[in-house]
Amino acid sequence: MDYTITEKILLAHIDEKSIKPGEFIWAKVDFTLGNDITAPIAIEQFETYGAKKVFDNKKIALIPDHFTPAKDLKSAQQAKKLKEFADKYNIKHYYEVGRMGIEHALLPEMGLVKPGDLIIGADSHTCTYGALGAFSTGMGSTDLAAAWITGHCWLKVPESIKFVYKGKMPKWTSGKDLILYTIKDIGVDGALYKAMEFSGSAIRQLPMDDRFTMCNMAIEAGGKSGIIEPDEITLDYVKKHKSKNGKPKVFKSDKYAKYTKVIEYDVAKLEPQVACPHLPSNVKPVSELKNVKIDQIVIGSCTNGRISDLRIAAKILKGKKVNSGVRVIVIPATQQIYLDAIKEGLMEIFVKSGAVVSTPTCGPCLGGHAGILADGESALATTNRNFIGRMGSPKSFVYLSNPAVAAASAIKGKITHPEEVL
Repeated sequence: MDYTITEKILLAHIDEKSIKPGEFIWAKVDFTLGNDITAPIAIEQFETYGAKKVFDNKKIALIPDHFTPAKDLKSAQQAKKLKEFADKYNIKHYYEVGRMGIEHALLPEMGLVKPGDLIIGADSHTCTYGALGAFSTGMGSTDLAAAWITGHCWLKVPESIKFVYKGKMPKWTSGKDLILYTIKDIGVDGALYKAMEFSGSAIRQLPMDDRFTMCNMAIEAGGKSGIIEPDEITLDYVKKHKSKNGKPKVFKSDKYAKYTKVIEYDVAKLEPQVACPHLPSNVKPVSELKNVKIDQIVIGSCTNGRISDLRIAAKILKGKKVNSGVRVIVIPATQQIYLDAIKEGLMEIFVKSGAVVSTPTCGPCLGGHAGILADGESALATTNRNFIGRMGSPKSFVYLSNPAVAAASAIKGKITHPEEVL
């Protein structure tokens, strides 16, 4: 029987000889994660169950990244719960402020997730790791607690949709534009509980950072997961970021694997895309958005806070000034990315242009801190969601774009194509 890459990975994690979509399975997990919002709930459940130990102290990551550095007493108490649990059960991958990063950028960077893994996290953007050829998905905090105890999780095997992207990517477009265009096409529920398999010549040309971005936003289309078959680019990344949890296992879809749909796109003429308020599917080409005034720019997040994203933004901002009516917040996703940006001179470019640089945090993305919008304000962000009230006031407006559009718009004070400032 022919299987998709997703079905092959799941089959490798159960004690059965076959598998099919719609089945419920009891699957072994390779890695789990929680943050300072979701892990405290999992910890409470873990203690309620009366568990005495975790299934494997090397396969749990606790990352305080959402409300840290702690913005108030409640957030400090949340973070403290992670630290105390990590101390009590000798959790190897607890990362305090100063060593942590935004979880979905940090874990691949540290070699904690790899091809062929089954990864669950109490965060919806856990689907990011599909870029490595892993099955990764977000679950609730109770599911996370159960996995900490048993090393397993319940899953319904998802059906798969195959997306085939053909053609050469135009200048100033990226993985962010591919996924926004896809979400526009199929809608925010177009892949509901489906595995989104991204393939085609355009995908094979994408660097890893862009692949992480695409899989990160599978959840914005309702997907259970996003995934890309490993290739030389993947394996080079894995080799550089040496695995701390065993050897990678490369799976690929069979020739006659079954998909609910196969959707093809020609990306040769794709221009940068912008998601307009208040849905990630309300997407328009940047050329159709003239004179949209912006009060705040955020360049960062688990979607677009990696070093290549910062390089693109710095290339556009170099020697230029941020518009006097705009505040720009740049957030490197990890400490290593922060250091790399310093070494490459990117930080100096940002500061001289009039931007502020933050320590790694999810803060503005979820309207938590370090970039809250007031009534009537508009932001253009490289983040992943733009729901009503997502970044602060329910009377504010959030647009989503790639880093190049964000940087160009910072200069002009309105949504702008990069070519207009270069």
